[in-house]
Amino acid sequence: MAEEGHEGSGEARGRRKVREGIVASTAMDKTAVVVVTERVRHARYVKTVQRTKRLYADDPQNDVRVGDRVRVAETRPLSKLKRWRVEKVLERAR
Repeated sequence: MAEEGHEGSGEARGRRKVREGIVASTAMDKTAVVVVTERVRHARYVKTVQRTKRLYADDPQNDVRVGDRVRVAETRPLSKLKRWRVEKVLERAR
């Protein structure tokens, strides 16, 4: 009976969140801080508002630099704050 309610939940669980952002800091070893900016509509004022989040992403080869545009994917907890990993460098900083 407990199994019946969980049918189809495997698909939703397998999907990982993917975000794009700009690398803000690479001061830590094997970690990059990525700033993700999203545009959302304000519920009351119906005006577009920018919201930013700082994500700590795993970068095992230390190959990203400040200013790079990267794609990060959600992953299991790797440390106290790290929950994302750098998937791909989309654009290098000039």
